[in-house]
Amino acid sequence: MEQGGQRSLPRPVYIIDGNRTPFLKARGKPGPFTAADLAVAAGRPLLARQPFEPEVLSEVVLGCVMPGPDEANIARVTALRLGINERVPAWTVQRNCASGMQALDCAALDIANGRADLVLAGGVEAMSHAPVLLSRPLVDWLGDWNRARNLSTRLRLLGRLRPYHLRPIIGLLRGLTDPVVGLSMGQTAEVLAHRFAIDRQTMDAYALESHQRLAHAQESGWLSEVSPLFASNGQIFEHDDGLRRDTSMAQLSKLKPVFDRPYGLVTAGNSAQVTDGACWLLLASEQAVHQYQLPVMGRIIDSQWAALDPAQMGLGPVHATTPLLQRHQLNLNDLDVWELNEAFAAQVLACLRAWQDPDYCRSELGLAEALGELDRKRLNVDGGAVALGHPVGASGARIVLHLLHALERVNGQRGIATICIGGGQGGAMLLERG
Repeated sequence: MEQGGQRSLPRPVYIIDGNRTPFLKARGKPGPFTAADLAVAAGRPLLARQPFEPEVLSEVVLGCVMPGPDEANIARVTALRLGINERVPAWTVQRNCASGMQALDCAALDIANGRADLVLAGGVEAMSHAPVLLSRPLVDWLGDWNRARNLSTRLRLLGRLRPYHLRPIIGLLRGLTDPVVGLSMGQTAEVLAHRFAIDRQTMDAYALESHQRLAHAQESGWLSEVSPLFASNGQIFEHDDGLRRDTSMAQLSKLKPVFDRPYGLVTAGNSAQVTDGACWLLLASEQAVHQYQLPVMGRIIDSQWAALDPAQMGLGPVHATTPLLQRHQLNLNDLDVWELNEAFAAQVLACLRAWQDPDYCRSELGLAEALGELDRKRLNVDGGAVALGHPVGASGARIVLHLLHALERVNGQRGIATICIGGGQGGAMLLERG
């Protein structure tokens, strides 16, 4: 097992506040907000309620996988649009699905090492704005067209133009396909379903539970970290809109496989949704907490990054979390709450089964025996990405923020947020409340 990460932080790192937008499901065309729009919308109410001026921030760190062409170094674009002083540096990070968590990790390390005291960090993605690209033959044709110097040359070029030249390339599909192993993320979930003998009914039941838990959380007012979005046409988005309150096992069972037709098990219903959204957290040193008399939501205790076969990338949380638990002498159920990002129902279920599998724990994790069975009542207590969506740059930040809210609600003390990462990696953060 290849792995890397830091040990417990040398200086305390506190999370004092956080905010996110509703996560909006992509519906076949660009949504009403660009990535920068979403990041600004999530940041404004968060900064407005702080007792300090934004100019005292040490830095801004934002995770994003595919910012638009007008959003180069989207962290800086967003910081300036938020009115943060131009002297505050801002930088963007990218670690695929864990980009938001990577932003938090970078911010935490700067605070822990004394290089920063107050950092705005988080993640954003507008997946509905993923580019539609020109094919290579058409790009070559356009190059010849631009070099043509007379009408006869251009007429000859027009005669060579064929329908295949105009076939678009969907950037999102390319981005969600591993270029090394040649598998889409959904196909890697199929690999895990086969490896751990996870059947379609079990996947659909997990997906149904995710929707039910999110519906209950919304109805109970447990998602206080969400601020509304206001579109230019006056439309207001108050809640994560991918929730299907009326879904059922019967409806889920009717959906066709998406990634391995016709015999696969992974469907749109038991997969995370393509989504737009943003999430920010404010991280502070002990000095900043005392100086500005800041409330403390929680503390980042430690984090871990791991790597594994890209074809089985969904098991990344197992590889990142296990050494974290060992380092702090914790068992799975010593944590009060877990947030394990739901890229696919099959992927979450595979992680749970890997921890229970003595052979996997011995051969892949170097353990003497199985790690054990995680109590499902502690896991994704308010639903997850299958129900609310997975804007890839934002999800790593969202699960950390919601973990702290969930810990407060259940009067818990410790929790882990963990996520699988396209390309065969995993990330995990150990947090403590208050």
